[in-house]
Amino acid sequence: MQPVLTLRKITKDYPGVRALNGVDLDVFPSEVHALVGENGAGKSTLLKILSGAIRHDGGDITVNETSVPELDPLISQRLGISIIYQEFNLVPYLSIARNIFLGHESQIGSQWVLKKAKMNQRAGDLLLSLGVDIDPKLAIAKLSVSEKQMVEIARALSLKCNILLMDEPSASLAEHEVDLLFRTIQKLKENRVAIVYV
Repeated sequence: MQPVLTLRKITKDYPGVRALNGVDLDVFPSEVHALVGENGAGKSTLLKILSGAIRHDGGDITVNETSVPELDPLISQRLGISIIYQEFNLVPYLSIARNIFLGHESQIGSQWVLKKAKMNQRAGDLLLSLGVDIDPKLAIAKLSVSEKQMVEIARALSLKCNILLMDEPSASLAEHEVDLLFRTIQKLKENRVAIVYV
């Protein structure tokens, strides 16, 4: 089996400090990799490089056996890489369904016509696949923290991700919500999604 993601000698420098120094990593389908270290160790920096939010200064990245000289958010998305930050990237006054498909509504209908019933159905199906039964017409502002997180994961799945990056996803969750997150991670593993978890 080939890794879906390979990193070799990844470096990142900021003025006066080297944030990453020669990072090597192989990630295979259905694997969960936990990145552990003290604050400032470069864990979030590595995820930001993989998501295309920042550029690395040196080293090689290979995704699905294809060398990728540089990443930006759109390239990462096209390669099947999605990220969930500790701070959610959701619009509170829009519905769950609108948030899941925000920016790629053309999956649902034409570029100009939004098919709400189809969008709600697809959003509901994605959430149910994660074991979550929430009305996709609800506004994000009405959700708990763990429900918002499930919406973020459903959004990643709607983008056909096969590599999911999670930056401290359990930091603001209660114990029962962490259990739901871990059950969801298990379901993602069963669907051959690779996870890198800070």
